[in-house]
Amino acid sequence: MSTLSDLVFAQGRSSQADVDWLHMLIADCQLIADLAFADIVIWVPAADDSFVAVSHARPSSAATLFYRDFVGQEVKGEWRKQVTEAFETAHIVDSSAPDWYEETPTRVRAVPVMRRLSSGGSAIADAPVAVLTRHTNLSEARTPSRQELTFNDCASELFSMIASGDFPDLGAPTGPRRGAPRASDGLIRLDVDGVTTFASPNALSAFNRMGFVDELEGESLAEVTTRLLTGKLVVDESLPLVVTGRAPWRTDIEARGVTVSLRAIPVRNRGERTGAIVLCRDVTELRHQERELITKDATIREIHHRVKNNLQTVASLLRIQARRTHSDEAREALTQAMRRVAAIAVVHDTLSEGLSQNADFDAVFDRVLLLIAEVASVHNTTVHPKSSGSFGVLPSEYATPLALALTELVTNAVEHGLAGLEGDVEIVASRSDETLAVKVRDTGAGLPEGKVGSGLGTQIVRTLIQGELGGTIDWHTILGSGTEVTIEIPLRWIQKD
Repeated sequence: MSTLSDLVFAQGRSSQADVDWLHMLIADCQLIADLAFADIVIWVPAADDSFVAVSHARPSSAATLFYRDFVGQEVKGEWRKQVTEAFETAHIVDSSAPDWYEETPTRVRAVPVMRRLSSGGSAIADAPVAVLTRHTNLSEARTPSRQELTFNDCASELFSMIASGDFPDLGAPTGPRRGAPRASDGLIRLDVDGVTTFASPNALSAFNRMGFVDELEGESLAEVTTRLLTGKLVVDESLPLVVTGRAPWRTDIEARGVTVSLRAIPVRNRGERTGAIVLCRDVTELRHQERELITKDATIREIHHRVKNNLQTVASLLRIQARRTHSDEAREALTQAMRRVAAIAVVHDTLSEGLSQNADFDAVFDRVLLLIAEVASVHNTTVHPKSSGSFGVLPSEYATPLALALTELVTNAVEHGLAGLEGDVEIVASRSDETLAVKVRDTGAGLPEGKVGSGLGTQIVRTLIQGELGGTIDWHTILGSGTEVTIEIPLRWIQKD
């Protein structure tokens, strides 16, 4: 299915500012559908003077009328006149008689979507950017409860605000949707002074769990929360604005081990605030899980940091031992072991700095390349390292063996290919959705074609690339001079987002 931007721009009659406004409105379409007990569809003007649906929200508080999405479809003939009138007059248009949809009586309301030009001003766009339609199922008509009447009143207020450009609110901060309160979780209606005029049963239950034992109606929500938070040393500075309904923000309150998330929606009439809708949700378990995840992430990062420190200590001990040995062969073996340990430490150091168990391997490899200068100085070699392409982000299961394998290949290129000479070592990385390919080239003496070394370094590379990573590796001599090693690693085990 096409994205909202694709659908809107395909009609050729909307700007980027219009699309941004619609994104904010659509983020709250589910809330509007739940409050109105009706399906909500948003239509944008098309090039042929028709309208195309770009969003469809079904109510969780009532049965849906439409089992198939309208997104991408043109407005139906029976609604076109009403939608067109709302768009051209910039006024809300209600159907004069019940509309029938597949033998079901419905009531349709068309609301023009007006865009406010700035958060601090009162100016709005000259014409609607879209039309919102509410489709209410009349076949389930019955005497509504007080909660249903209040929800419908709230929906009507939001419709009026949409038509006047007061909703969505440009001053509302963008935040994570995780744990956002919904109408069914709890709704509190405030008057202009912040006094509760209605509290749904779920809202009252949430406050009861925090220790409030009276009725919310008739109480100032700000005073209620103040009593609940007595003795708290740290309180969110935005809390007073939320509980009085003065700002369209979100905050959490915590008392007696219970955490309740609050979201305020100021209700305005022609720009003047007349009250507020406050949504609330008990997010105790959700916040507990988030804290556990944060603790686990911090623990894992600390483990990687300590492993890196331990590996660096081992590398230092190997370096000291190599300097004290009198055997050239033993010194070389210890030096190589030190470099291998240091390469693994680089990966753990990178993982200790991030919030996930994925490593930016380009940063890892840049640090691995620093080993070239050290190896070259030992063998009286002048090396010009070059790298191109991108490795991208790799899980630690890939990063550690690949870093170790590339360390061996680069070391071999300097030690054997360019020993005592001056030349280049080039690393080229290319990545697709399925494969990571790496080429390591040097301008040294080269290998006899078909002959590959059988030393420990070669065995380590084969084991890591073919065994652990399930990839392939190939050595061959470049025409003229030098050696090229080609590695291909399948990425099928990396979980796609």
